[in-house]
Amino acid sequence: MKERAKAMKTRTKVLLVFIGLIATSVLLGVIFGGGKKNESFQPQNEFKLEPWINLKLGPVDMSINKAVMYLVIASALTMAAMIWVAKRMEERPNRVQTVVESAYDLTFNTITRGNMDPKMAVKWFPFVATLFFFIWFSNMIGYIPLPINTEHPIHIFGIEVPALAIYAATANLSVPLMLTLIVWFSYHVEGVRTHGVIGYLKTWVPSGVSGAASVPIFLIEVISHFVRIISLSVRLFANILAGHLLILFMGGGLVVLLGLAALGVFTLPMAIAFFIFEVGLVATLQAFIFATLTSIYLGGATGEGH
Repeated sequence: MKERAKAMKTRTKVLLVFIGLIATSVLLGVIFGGGKKNESFQPQNEFKLEPWINLKLGPVDMSINKAVMYLVIASALTMAAMIWVAKRMEERPNRVQTVVESAYDLTFNTITRGNMDPKMAVKWFPFVATLFFFIWFSNMIGYIPLPINTEHPIHIFGIEVPALAIYAATANLSVPLMLTLIVWFSYHVEGVRTHGVIGYLKTWVPSGVSGAASVPIFLIEVISHFVRIISLSVRLFANILAGHLLILFMGGGLVVLLGLAALGVFTLPMAIAFFIFEVGLVATLQAFIFATLTSIYLGGATGEGH
């Protein structure tokens, strides 16, 4: 039997698994029936920020909600990790220090030093590294189920407790946008400090371009700087939001909406695959891209020009 299983072609194995899924879905359909559409379930409410503690200072809404909680957790984890790492550094490297040095090599040599001159790299490394780890922690804890779903609470020994759900602060556009604005103003200020206002604006035109041709090139560069605000923030926001939506719908959202229990046989494996993909690649990749682009913008603003 083992020899037959080994000799079985991959195509045959996939076909058997597919036939098994169809058979299981048919069986579930017979047992539970077609069901009815759930009109009361609103998937978009998973990302709605209901205030837990109302706090308004005039026109400014400072209410505490789940996004604030996730930001606090991510900030605490970032600070704790930095302090813990600083205290664990030893002359004789151990396994922990090996991991720490790998993270240091990634954030300093690859991300920061690889995109700006040595003097700027030393100056801006703490900012870039903190940005990377803050976004990484924010993304990663977004895939840990926490009791944040107040719309569908559960009762434990008569006590109403929020249901478990996943959410990421970076799936809310305001968080990536604020991080982007900090980066945007930072590299412009650094550029003006290095070149002066006029000198910095001159670096926006490639060397060798002069006369009337420099005007449209300069205008294109101005537009590109404002487009960076959109591209940098929306890239992080859209990728994390899309991942959470896919997990939500594949993990049971479609089954509940359509009332088809048999559909879960196909969507659940997809949800698990999406979850592994998001945790294993997307969460770290988006933090890496954001930090790398930050370094590129800082390095470009302080460089000699195009």
